Amino acid sequence: MRSRTLTLLAATVGAGLVLSACGANSADSGSGNSSQSAPAPGGAATGGKVGVILPETATSARWESFDKPFLTKALKDAGFDADVQNAQGDVQKFTTLADGMIAQNVKVLIIAAINGEVGSAVAKKAQAAGIPTIDYDRLNLGGSSDYYVSFDNEKVGQLQGQGVADALKDKKGAEVVMIEGAPTDNNATLFANGQKSVLQPKFAGGDLKLVREQAIDNWDNQKGGQTFEQILTDNKGKVDGVVAANDGLAGAVITVLKKNGLNGKVPVTGQDATADGLMAILRGDQYMTVFKPIKEEAETAAKLAVLLAKGDKAGADALATAKAKDPKGNREVKSVLLEPKLTTKDGVKEVVTQGYVKASEICGGDLAAACATLGIS
Repeated sequence: MRSRTLTLLAATVGAGLVLSACGANSADSGSGNSSQSAPAPGGAATGGKVGVILPETATSARWESFDKPFLTKALKDAGFDADVQNAQGDVQKFTTLADGMIAQNVKVLIIAAINGEVGSAVAKKAQAAGIPTIDYDRLNLGGSSDYYVSFDNEKVGQLQGQGVADALKDKKGAEVVMIEGAPTDNNATLFANGQKSVLQPKFAGGDLKLVREQAIDNWDNQKGGQTFEQILTDNKGKVDGVVAANDGLAGAVITVLKKNGLNGKVPVTGQDATADGLMAILRGDQYMTVFKPIKEEAETAAKLAVLLAKGDKAGADALATAKAKDPKGNREVKSVLLEPKLTTKDGVKEVVTQGYVKASEICGGDLAAACATLGIS
């Protein structure tokens, strides 16, 4: 098995396929206000309240459009109230929301932190109050959360690396640019590690050539496009493939490629299976995306929270059979790590069939013929 930063100690969580995101979806991002579930069927919720703090909506609509309703429903169905709030990218607001939930003595706190520093600080406060914490989607390095639920994020990067390698397999010495996510996001580091586990041997052997690798602060799409344009200019307009860490950055790269008459000629990777990303794939401007099961991620986190709220640590340990390495904290965190999927043009229909992007969102205008050919309706 390929080397991983995240070492799986036990095998599988079922492979439900649902749309993910580090990038934006086309769905309405919502207001980010508190969302408390209605009582469980048949009467009032009896389990108490679980707090959930999501990070933002500016770069990704996933949190409000997918994670929030999935978490709310799963907790409600288990007989718990869900207090799901969004910090809207504001570290102080994230802290204030956490303080409020801790003061309410929530049974468990699920945190998808803006950055590792605030996530670790919140986990420490919660645990001092006797409240178990779960790092959700992003592991807070140097933190103290009891559990972690996410995807195998290094595998995500491996799929991206494999995607561009496959697309360039007949072009020896092809020149590759790597546009990475935020350096403060541990997931972005894992994506990059996975990409390089596939691509570094090809760079070393001369099959491919690395032009430049650049991380983009805050996953800022505009900055990503500007950075890529400067790299392209510095390389005298030459590029054969681009590893973009998510669909948002891929879109920014494609905009620059269009300006230079290179779109459709240069394979670009992505992640999240967003509507915009899928349309770019249908047009031939983007080679692939990574489809990640957010519904399964949310339901697993809710299941873990319910076990912890009931004091069933043995049950929680039986669910979280993987380990995530936290090098900053010099520890391994009990984890559930879900499987992502490489998706090219032939896989777009599956994303639509799963119900997380509507055919009407991606099949209009110039894409009607492509959708008809692929049987997407």
